[in-house]
Amino acid sequence: MPGGHVIWLNGAFGAGKTTVARALASRLPGALIVDPESVGRMLRKILPEALRPSDFQDIPSWRRLTVATIESLLRDHPGPLVVPMTIVDPAYFDETVGRLRRDGVTVHHFTLAASPTTIRRRLLWRLSTPWATWWALRRVQRCTSALRSPLFATHVDTENRSLPDIVATIARDVLASDACAPR
Repeated sequence: MPGGHVIWLNGAFGAGKTTVARALASRLPGALIVDPESVGRMLRKILPEALRPSDFQDIPSWRRLTVATIESLLRDHPGPLVVPMTIVDPAYFDETVGRLRRDGVTVHHFTLAASPTTIRRRLLWRLSTPWATWWALRRVQRCTSALRSPLFATHVDTENRSLPDIVATIARDVLASDACAPR
């Protein structure tokens, strides 16, 4: 696939994906942030209420459109795409990250990790709608447990690290793996 590569930031809700994505994108020339939640919001507007699950990731079109959006942007945009998105279901991970990789896209996947207590504290601290905070809080244990799996490696501990340190770690890993990639 011509163009740049993808840096997928996974992690529980409240792990810091969006914050890290913004800081990382500002450090990488030409980087774009691609938020698959926008695709999910679009689908929730289009679909009748009876067909809307509580989690838009359960909509098969979301998984296909996320991949199509990323691949389309990569055809037109030379810089890296930074994708902050929680995915804990192994099948959905395969349908998105796995599909991109099978299609020849270089995907650097990182899971931002912190303890459930820290995640809950961050969720309660951030400014969000009460419904969104409640929804995310109900998924803390499921997300933190599922994301420990080697399927979701490389894990980046965010518990007691500064944002610049986390971003530097990810940037260093991406640059190192890009330097080793065949040309």
